[in-house]
Parts: sequence; C-alpha cells; structure tokens
Amino acid sequence: MFKSAFVSTVREQEGNLHGNNDFMSDILEDRLAKIPIFKTLRLRLVVVGEGTATLIAPYESAYDGVFKSFHGGLLMTLADTAACVAVLSLAGADAEITTTDMNIRFLAACRSDCTAEAALIKFGKTLCPVSVELRDTQGVRVAVAQVTYMRLQKALLETLKR
Repeated sequence: MFKSAFVSTVREQEGNLHGNNDFMSDILEDRLAKIPIFKTLRLRLVVVGEGTATLIAPYESAYDGVFKSFHGGLLMTLADTAACVAVLSLAGADAEITTTDMNIRFLAACRSDCTAEAALIKFGKTLCPVSVELRDTQGVRVAVAQVTYMRLQKALLETLKR
C-alpha cells in the first residue's frame, strides 16, 4: 500500500471502530477495555474485521529506548496485542488464547504514533498464525511481525478426547 493511501485510510477509519462490518460485539469492546496493557500504553482500536485488527499506540518520549525512538519491546507488545484482537474477532471475545511464539523484524526507527495492522494467516483449530505490519504516521513500514496464538479451550478439548 502506498504511504499516502495508508495514511488516508487510517484517518478515514478513526472514529469508525467497526469499519464496514458491524459485527463486533459489546463483549469484545468490554474485554479490550479491561486488558491492562491497553490502558498503560493508551492503545486505540481503530478498526476490527473478521480476522483483522488495526491498533494505534501513541508515541511519547517516555517510551524511547536507547535512541530517541519507540522502544522495540513496546512495538512487539503492540504487534502482539493487535494479533490478539484479530484472533478474538473470530474466536469470540471470551475465548481463552495465548501467544505461543512471535518474531519481529525492525525496519526503521519509529518517532511518531505507530499503527499495527494484523491479519490472520490461518484460523486453525488450535493454532492461529497472524501477520502484523507496523507503520509510523507517514506510512513508513517500521517493522513486520508474525505472531502465533493458541486457542486454549480447543486445545484442552482435543487433549481430553485422546
């Protein structure tokens, strides 16, 4: 996606939590509001779709790492959280899920708010890999990540059947 198209898309979606799909339940919104890291980092859910989610983390110099840019660990947290929301959009707001692994490749310093766009690669019975792109306010890709979530109740049921 071109930088200007990305920036205008995010601006158009601000304030429109449901995007073009109005399926997101109040239960999911309530669950996200109760996740402590959402409050701590003041994350904003921009849009959620079926297997997708876009979140924004506001930049503050208090979040800087060694250099004057967003700390990489916080960008990983943003990617992980966006992936979580994408999985919950299909698994259900009350689903028990956990991160099994993740990797991230940092591509550029981020010195502004950061937007994470997460999309499920596969909604599996047990494992759900998710692709996440992180961009600054100019639309520059600052990192790419892949996160895998495990659906715990499904995994537990499969174990009990054996």
